[in-house]
Amino acid sequence: MAVVFKGFPFNLPFASILLILLLCLQSGGGQKKKENMLAEKVEQMMEWSSRRSVIRMNGDKFRRFVKAPPRNYSVIVMFTALQPQRQCSVCRQANEEYQVLANSWRYSSAFSNKLFFTVVDYDEGADVFQQLNMNSAPTFMHFPAKGKPKRADTFDLQRIGFASEQLAKWIADRTDVQIRVFRPPNYSGTIALALLVSLVGWLLYLRRNNLEFIYNKTGWAMAALCVVFAMTSGQMWNHIRGPPYAHKNPQNGQVSYIHGSSQAQFVAESHIILLLNILSHAAITMGMVLLNEAATSKGDVGKRRIICLVGLGLVVFFFSFLLSIFRSKYHGYPYSFLIK
Repeated sequence: MAVVFKGFPFNLPFASILLILLLCLQSGGGQKKKENMLAEKVEQMMEWSSRRSVIRMNGDKFRRFVKAPPRNYSVIVMFTALQPQRQCSVCRQANEEYQVLANSWRYSSAFSNKLFFTVVDYDEGADVFQQLNMNSAPTFMHFPAKGKPKRADTFDLQRIGFASEQLAKWIADRTDVQIRVFRPPNYSGTIALALLVSLVGWLLYLRRNNLEFIYNKTGWAMAALCVVFAMTSGQMWNHIRGPPYAHKNPQNGQVSYIHGSSQAQFVAESHIILLLNILSHAAITMGMVLLNEAATSKGDVGKRRIICLVGLGLVVFFFSFLLSIFRSKYHGYPYSFLIK
């Protein structure tokens, strides 16, 4: 039985159906509006991307196209400080690698509207840095198409470095988008090798009548030591990972030359270690020479005892010094000797 309200011309079932229809129409209109808004955002992002592989954004653009829904595309954002007054050399180096990666994606056959590369400079979007509680640059973040960024959506630059290949691997893990990195041809290494070979050939030609220096054991020993010191200081790790030279905090301008993690290092840190290695090993070698001199010479016993103590002191102190450096870098290393 239908219930009829006084002064209301429709019965209850008919009114309910009408209300449902109105809600459906309203919901459909809202959905249509959302789809139109999404289409406009994607079209605008594609237009910017066609002009430049990396889209520059200020605070308003970031909030509208990266943070605000609706959005069905992923965004990689590099937060940086490229202005000269910031004196962030690492930012410029990271930006070069970022441009290589973005260009590789933009001009690849797999390019689509599912992934965009953007950049927010501190001097153009300081409010964005404050909103995200970000106090260092450069920083790479992935904003997924759905949901909020997770911890893994922030690239671990300090541990991995900022090489394009490493960034591409991280993006593949977060978005399933595979990017093959294409670097512009760089002939500097080939030219340097050609110059080196030419120089060696020229020297050999000048000394063609006297090539005994090739059999000089001291020369080969010095060359071997240079290679050993370069490798033990981490130069090969720098070449593979491409870490920044140092890290400068854009907020207070403080520069860090030593990385706090045992899994990473700065280029400046490897230079410091190289210098300390040379000095320490030279002192230890001198100590061993003095110990040998004290043991084999036939001079005054008191003088030989002093030489022995000096040599032993050099060996013990500088060995302890090297061990303490390794212990301070590799947190949790249990062994120490004299110096902690």
